[in-house]
Amino acid sequence: MIKDKDLILATSKYAHEDRAKSWRLTIVTLIIFIGAHIGAIINFHIIPQLICSILAGLITVRLFIIYHDYLHKSLLQNSVIAEIIFTVYGWFVLAPVSIWRRSHNYHHAHNSKLYTSSIGSYPLVTKKEFLAAKKLDRRLYLFARHPFTISFGYLFVFIWGMALRSLINNPKKHMDSLVSLIFHVILGSCIYFFFGLQSLLLGFFLPIMIAHAMGAYLFYAQHNFPSATFRTKEEWDYVYAALHSSSYMKMNKLMHWFTGNIGYHHIHHINPRIPFYKLPTVMKEMEIFQNPGTTSLTPKGIVECFQLKVWDPEKGRMLKKREIYN
Repeated sequence: MIKDKDLILATSKYAHEDRAKSWRLTIVTLIIFIGAHIGAIINFHIIPQLICSILAGLITVRLFIIYHDYLHKSLLQNSVIAEIIFTVYGWFVLAPVSIWRRSHNYHHAHNSKLYTSSIGSYPLVTKKEFLAAKKLDRRLYLFARHPFTISFGYLFVFIWGMALRSLINNPKKHMDSLVSLIFHVILGSCIYFFFGLQSLLLGFFLPIMIAHAMGAYLFYAQHNFPSATFRTKEEWDYVYAALHSSSYMKMNKLMHWFTGNIGYHHIHHINPRIPFYKLPTVMKEMEIFQNPGTTSLTPKGIVECFQLKVWDPEKGRMLKKREIYN
């Protein structure tokens, strides 16, 4: 059995990109992304326009994972073209480079660590802390983890959590958050001015709402699933956190494609330098990754994840809301 640092070293052979493949997958995704948005903006018939709108939302998720891998330095490094593409894309999705890199790198370094894992992730407290908190703090905590909040990730996670809050907290360090907000408003205004309200709704708002809802939920569920475990700073271990606090999300092949294999999240947390297109191979070839904690995009799987509210160290599991007061 491979353990601890040896496991990270064992995955290093996969942590090298196929440059041609990285570009090919990025370009194909970009072409579909641009084409779907054009189809969703041009008002020629409501049915194909709606289909293009949904496709635009889904392909935005895939492109986000490629963007995410680029910022993990797992692909397309030292390319001026890639830097331009992903900088503009970061503005588009309201997750500019400075804040995404800072918060997400912190998340990887503290995943599932009690009391500090909430930075760059969803807030998490123990049952004892929750019961000791003021009523307003309890409500804010539950609101941050509520299905409504995550479903409207466009407003609460990206506009507020990523762009506005980073700009308010440190405007000098996160000036690209201001650029992102201005870019977003100008782009939406131009679509409305040249193509009208229907195009604004189907070519701009619906795709980004779909993408951000999916992104917010994926990020939530991959660390808030029934068998997830959490530890204190003193007990915390990087490899244990990756294997036991990051899920494998079961999906069909099409959804794995649209989500850029981010469902292989336990492997990604062991070694974020592995390009997204190699993650299935790692799981297939390394036995230690083949029995992870799982969740899914089925209604049952989604409900199970949303029901989880606080961590109970005594029971060693997450509790549902009704269990907190027992």
